[in-house]
Amino acid sequence: MNSFLYPKLNPPGFIWVRPEGNYEMNKVHEWIQPLTKESNPEQTKKADVVVVGVPLSRSSISPSGASEFPDAFRRAWKGFTTYNIDEDVDLGKMLALDVGDVPMHVTDIRRCHDNIAEASATIHRNFPASIVTAVGGDHSITAMMIKGLHWAKPQEKIGILQLDTHFDLRSLADDGPSNGTPMRNLIDSGVVEGPNLYNIGLHGFFNSKDLKVYADEKGVNYLTIRQARKRGIAKTVSQCLKKLNEKVDTIYLTVDMDVLDIAYAPGVPASTPGGMTTAELLDAVFTAAKHPKVKAIDIVCLDPLRDTQVQPTVKLGTHVFLTFLTGVMIRKVTGTVK
Repeated sequence: MNSFLYPKLNPPGFIWVRPEGNYEMNKVHEWIQPLTKESNPEQTKKADVVVVGVPLSRSSISPSGASEFPDAFRRAWKGFTTYNIDEDVDLGKMLALDVGDVPMHVTDIRRCHDNIAEASATIHRNFPASIVTAVGGDHSITAMMIKGLHWAKPQEKIGILQLDTHFDLRSLADDGPSNGTPMRNLIDSGVVEGPNLYNIGLHGFFNSKDLKVYADEKGVNYLTIRQARKRGIAKTVSQCLKKLNEKVDTIYLTVDMDVLDIAYAPGVPASTPGGMTTAELLDAVFTAAKHPKVKAIDIVCLDPLRDTQVQPTVKLGTHVFLTFLTGVMIRKVTGTVK
């Protein structure tokens, strides 16, 4: 690994053996290239997509093995092709690079967070034109990934599209740097303004009233899943992006897998009834990916240890990633929106 070029990054915990010589790439594990000392710097700098694992879940309020998802995610690649028949798009035409994992301290969450922010800044500085995908980890990583983006590109105003069952606006004074505080962390630190945060997916009895009061005070925009369904999920996402487009330079998409109904995501620590369906989440992600200002995404709060034997949640998390890249390819490569 080029550690002198990319500090705070370790080789991926799991790497597929790639076939040698000229061959046609049909599977995702044959397509995504791991960053190694042998990688061509001139080629890697042109990566369309950069993937980074962020294996942290000690900061989760609910007991969580989300730190295991980056490896499970990579292992799942073999079960997917690069071709999306729904959109007649082959992702193999893009250059995708796996830069490895952010190193984590055994007990010190703040040190882990510092590493994430530094790694994010390094990635955004060295791959300024790439779409950055962070694979968590719990939702606390989002604040650090966005802070790193802010350090790398301080001139850009950042907006957030959050797909989530929860506000994640708990007080850091009460809860510390947990997965319940990332959005408040960003607002209170001045990295993101409250009106530039849009949350879609709140529902049921899983947020306290004081969090709504804080959201209203700070001008946070939020829609419940019931409101989004009435408008249409894709239409709701498009409307939020349209408003963000008028206010920010960069839009960061964060996908908390607990936005899904428990029936669709057994491998989620804080899973709840009444959330999104699989189809709704994929529609939301695909719609967001086609917007030119959406330049980064994270997928968080997915625990492979809680999943069933056939790993439906791990597969869905991987499907979310590939669906997002489908939208990116339509936007970047073909220049059209289907």
